[in-house]
Amino acid sequence: MAIINHPIMLTLKDAISGQGFLAGITLSGRALMRQEDGKWWMYGVRPGGIAECGETIEETFLRFRNRYREVLFDIAQESSTFKEFRAEVRRFFSEVDAEDEQLWEEALKAIRTTHAPPPEPFTRLPRESPESKPSRIVVARLDKQGRRFVPSDNMNDVYSLPKAA
Repeated sequence: MAIINHPIMLTLKDAISGQGFLAGITLSGRALMRQEDGKWWMYGVRPGGIAECGETIEETFLRFRNRYREVLFDIAQESSTFKEFRAEVRRFFSEVDAEDEQLWEEALKAIRTTHAPPPEPFTRLPRESPESKPSRIVVARLDKQGRRFVPSDNMNDVYSLPKAA
């Protein structure tokens, strides 16, 4: 059984400047990737409302990543306070595409049922347990924390496939 919809888990971290504040956003999200008309498409599940395409899965992820960041920039531009920004980011994250979420769950079930290795070009992606990495978003105000920032605060973007079990 060939898997058409590929469930993707995302971990993204951003620092966004707003009207008088600096916010840190850490996303643990979900997306679906599939090939359509010779291109790879990535559809946001959590958050929903974002879709991007590219020639390769890497290009598609980068375009999706940049679109997500643009949404955060737009929210920052439209928010007059950190509280308003945090509420709008949480609202955006909560907008779930129910159909894509169902497809994500079905794709996860297919992976777990077949126990087959991931198909090319997904073989290089790390595998993680979705249960150990639930969907969530954390929005923190960084400029008022009174702490020193260090390089270990930095985090690379990660996209991965769910483990079969």
